Amino acid sequence: MISIENAIIHTISADNQGKLTCQLSPKPLSQSQALDDTLEELHRIYTSKAGKGYGHFGIQGDDGEANVEFKNALQAMLSEQQDFTAFSAKAGKLLEQELGKYDFAQGGFLLLATYSHMACDYLFVALLSAKPSLTIGSDLELAHNEHLDLNNLQLAARIDLTEWQRVADSNKYISFVKGRAGRKVADFFLDFMGCSEGSNAKAQSKALLEVVEKSLTQQEMDQDQSQQVRELVFNYCSEQLDAGAPVQLDVLSEQLSETGLQDFSSYADSAEIALEQEFHADKAQLRQLKKFSGTGGGVSISFEGMHLGQRVIYNAEADTLTIHGVPPNLKDQLKRRGQ
Repeated sequence: MISIENAIIHTISADNQGKLTCQLSPKPLSQSQALDDTLEELHRIYTSKAGKGYGHFGIQGDDGEANVEFKNALQAMLSEQQDFTAFSAKAGKLLEQELGKYDFAQGGFLLLATYSHMACDYLFVALLSAKPSLTIGSDLELAHNEHLDLNNLQLAARIDLTEWQRVADSNKYISFVKGRAGRKVADFFLDFMGCSEGSNAKAQSKALLEVVEKSLTQQEMDQDQSQQVRELVFNYCSEQLDAGAPVQLDVLSEQLSETGLQDFSSYADSAEIALEQEFHADKAQLRQLKKFSGTGGGVSISFEGMHLGQRVIYNAEADTLTIHGVPPNLKDQLKRRGQ
């Protein structure tokens, strides 16, 4: 459960000249069950979003464009120099300015909310869209209406206020949804907050996999032990990811010591791989701990890692993959073709 402190919604819409403007709400949303349910659902959807990016407030001069106005307004709110409504109004106008640089055809609703969850304070920022739907009125007639399209959450960011205030050199206290085409889709949304990308979840997860495989090779663990290590790493990282929490190498190392893999954290430090002591995981990379998969030349292959060397034999010299025990549905298709 989350504990909501403040929430407000501003409207982004086009004026008579087609320019997008931000119509400011004069006060925060009233506390209600509807508000609780909406933010609970947004928190759940956002936390479960795969492939999020992580960053921090850019320092002015880093790239010549870092905007510090959002950060300054947020600091003023946290130090009680201005209230939440005034901060949200500043944020709305900053977004309006940023939207003016692009040719957007439609607006939406700018939602800002401060809430706490599991001893951490957050600021949630999202640009929501409305979706047409049908309803049945009291006269039992169909009628058109619109509702917030929460499931299609594409422009959203969450600032871990607790980490930002306590860890001065953190580069990952801002998380954001990456668009389907990567970070470029959300550039304007991050720019209005002055956010610069920092810790790369995909790169860090890839580095973790490299360290795992190198440590298994160095300590000469057999296939069963190696599989147990991979399962533990996958399960731990997945649990952290589902909880919206970072992977902590010292905690993972302690758990791995129970499998017989010793001093994993020390090995990660000494390896020539840029692996941070604490980072957020990327689910797509984690799957490689459990599965092998690949597509090319009209062939797609996927199998559980535990089968390598047993049901599935790879010959590097001959560039062949031999499968023992063809899946029944594939076998039926092959028989029907007379192969």
